[in-house]
Amino acid sequence: MAKIIITGASSGIGASIAEVFRGDGDHQIALLGRSVSRLEAVAKKTKGEPIVCDITKETHIQEASRKILSEFGPPDVLVNNAGHFVAKTLLETTPSLFRQQVEVNLTGAFMVTRALLPSMLETGSGHVFFIASVASQQAYAGAGAYCAAKHGLLGLARVVRAETLNTGLRVTTVLPGATLTPSWDGTTLPEERFMPPEDVAHCVLDAWKLSTRTVIEEVLLRPREGDI
Repeated sequence: MAKIIITGASSGIGASIAEVFRGDGDHQIALLGRSVSRLEAVAKKTKGEPIVCDITKETHIQEASRKILSEFGPPDVLVNNAGHFVAKTLLETTPSLFRQQVEVNLTGAFMVTRALLPSMLETGSGHVFFIASVASQQAYAGAGAYCAAKHGLLGLARVVRAETLNTGLRVTTVLPGATLTPSWDGTTLPEERFMPPEDVAHCVLDAWKLSTRTVIEEVLLRPREGDI
């Protein structure tokens, strides 16, 4: 039985990751997110522990990490999944919107990892996942703030990997393309053009289940027909 911590777990990829791990066995799953009602719905399906936490607020992360470490102990798997996408051109992007995109998509992952990583290093094991994006390595017009934040997230993940090489920890970055999540609500594109979030979730589970002597450092996923 493993201890699984998932941020942004109230919907989309995060919820699917929780469901996939629940299907794998009787794991302890902590579900972090901002929406009480949606977290409780996911918790009901996955038998996870809902923890209301806004990862852009340091006090929330401190409280959540204390709860996790006291009730669960050091995580076996930490999935930094929380994110948010706002489509704006660079000139349409206000400084406050830019900061908000960086805080949700990058700074939050930094703070959560920094809070829980010491306990994982003490055990000399564990697996940290960063759910990045194809926008982590490719520019998309109309998504300047998001691309900048996700580029930063990939850089952060690579630093965590470099700094923990000889500790027993594994670090994996997953870079999904267009995935059918609430971020695409209102789209007129057919469902078949998107990847299902379950596919991304299975990628996380499969990477974790490899021998601890092996790590998938980065994996890029795209819809079969390419970018949208």
